[in-house]
Amino acid sequence: MWLIDSSIGRKVVMSVTGAALILFLTFHMAMNCVALISGDAYNVICEFLGANWYAQVGTYGLAILMALHFVYAFILTIQNRRARGSERYAVTERPKSVEWASQNMLVLGIIVLVGLLVHLANFWSKMQLQELIHGTNFVAGQNGPTDGAFLIQYTFSQWYYVIIYTIWLAALWFHLSHGFWSMFQTVGWSGTKWQRRWQVIGNIYVTLVILGFLSVVYVYFFKSLC
Repeated sequence: MWLIDSSIGRKVVMSVTGAALILFLTFHMAMNCVALISGDAYNVICEFLGANWYAQVGTYGLAILMALHFVYAFILTIQNRRARGSERYAVTERPKSVEWASQNMLVLGIIVLVGLLVHLANFWSKMQLQELIHGTNFVAGQNGPTDGAFLIQYTFSQWYYVIIYTIWLAALWFHLSHGFWSMFQTVGWSGTKWQRRWQVIGNIYVTLVILGFLSVVYVYFFKSLC
């Protein structure tokens, strides 16, 4: 099958799954920013999503997209290393035309994956998972599985989680900023003129998304200090 056997096909899968994940992150960031305005309003959204059938379909769909994205990224990285062979050791200086992120996408991807696992442990396992299994594994003070506002407050009152999330989001910025414009390049929407434009658009867009996430982290952290 072309999407599996072809290098270009694999890149197309990476682009499509990457685009879907960027859209999800945009929605997730906007949802989180509601917590800056009202914790009660944020909990209403959490209750609306919860463990309903459409939320479960979305969760499973995202899990599949994420798995495909990481598996194909690993395959492409191994493929590129094999294609370069011993030549990859011959150059010690990065060419000016090559972004730092493009040479470290696998490392950045691993950091993003580890950060995702931490995030799932902090939130998903104490919210949607508890609804699905009718569990009671809540944090002391959490009023049920839809009390996301309390979890945000609890998590980001701890300095080490603030550091972990900052590192995670920084890695995510590098990963997404490179992936944004390379996505358009893969599908043929980026010529010599438009490549630079997509880079600028991508940097602005991804920066706004990451700043949205970071604002929640630091606002709640500084609130805990007061």
